[in-house]
Amino acid sequence: MISYHNLEEYNIEITNEITERFSGIIQEIGEEVGREGLIKTPERAAKAMLFLTQGYKQDAAAILRSAMFNESYNEMVIVKDIELYSLCEHHMLPFFGKAHIAYIPNGQIVGLSKLPRIVDVFARRLQVQERLTEQILDCINDTLKPQGVAVVIEAAHMCMMMRGVQKQNSVTTTSGFRGTFQKEETRNEFLKLISSNLS
Repeated sequence: MISYHNLEEYNIEITNEITERFSGIIQEIGEEVGREGLIKTPERAAKAMLFLTQGYKQDAAAILRSAMFNESYNEMVIVKDIELYSLCEHHMLPFFGKAHIAYIPNGQIVGLSKLPRIVDVFARRLQVQERLTEQILDCINDTLKPQGVAVVIEAAHMCMMMRGVQKQNSVTTTSGFRGTFQKEETRNEFLKLISSNLS
């Protein structure tokens, strides 16, 4: 069965193979792999890449199922401003921002910490923001089976900021809604709540 705990140890064979490939890339761009500052860079880069893509070895649905509880509460539950960091699959450059998640229970609730965890599971893969939004949405909807679920992601993409159009202040927003959140009134309540500061 696929584990969903954090990846803390690295497969030596895979790490060594990726290390060699990073070493080759560094050489090909014109750098000296044996230079003092770069001696351990290929190995560090290999381990960083394995960490940033550990979501492939994790099961988001299993994370939710591990903390589902019977409960009669049937109003909106929102966890907002969930930090996320991912890698764009087109250029393998980072994109980062916030996810906002809401669901309306249908007899079961889930431990609140599990929602940020499933964001991490899907974010720690090569991604596009649109698919990331859908994967989080569908996982919650299919596993928890709530009355409705909503996901909004706001992110800045380094592939737009560092290269290409080089627009430093652009933010991409994606959203998805299932069940009762497809009703305008419920959706608007969610959008208003994630935009407000209640403190």
